[in-house]
Amino acid sequence: MDRKDLLKIQKTIASKSITLDRFEKIKIIGGVDQAFLDDKIISGIVLLDYNSLEIIDKVYTVMDVDFPYIPGLLAFREAPSIIKAYAELKTKPDLLVVDGCGINHPRFAGLATHVGVELDVPTVGVAKKILCGKYNREPKEVNDLSLISYKDKKVGAIFKSKKNCNPLIIAPGHRVSLKSSIDIVRHCLRGYKLPEPTRLAHNYVSDLKKEL
Repeated sequence: MDRKDLLKIQKTIASKSITLDRFEKIKIIGGVDQAFLDDKIISGIVLLDYNSLEIIDKVYTVMDVDFPYIPGLLAFREAPSIIKAYAELKTKPDLLVVDGCGINHPRFAGLATHVGVELDVPTVGVAKKILCGKYNREPKEVNDLSLISYKDKKVGAIFKSKKNCNPLIIAPGHRVSLKSSIDIVRHCLRGYKLPEPTRLAHNYVSDLKKEL
């Protein structure tokens, strides 16, 4: 599949993504993160009770990496293993928080959006770096934020989650509004830079990488 075909797929993904709240009350939330080990990709999903943020379940998959690292096309490298891990879950979450971009992507089709549309599940993207767009000011105080605009569209927020840490980038993935994306991430913070779903998923895949 050449680049033109991949960009066409992303255009289709973007056209199917919904940035309105299309989810029920969140009881179970999932966190998704990946780690790479040689030519393998480890995708882990951690399920949490939304109120207590206590772990309910964890699953992972290990797959061969069959797509090169190309900025802007990372979903083709990482989404297949996330989708495979999701299929292993006995209980499905009401929403997934994905370590990666959502609609804050040059073609509005980041990893969280790609996974959300493919699985038709609500997703929020939480990234550590801004991929595209501009904002008026960088937040300085904890819990402060500035909205990110790209091509005359509000695509995310740069959000200060912890003192002495660089801010997070929060964005809708699929079936979640920007406001709800921010509210959900705020709810999931427990004194760390990352919200608990992706923080625990990161710890999970990092431990797996050491064990495998």
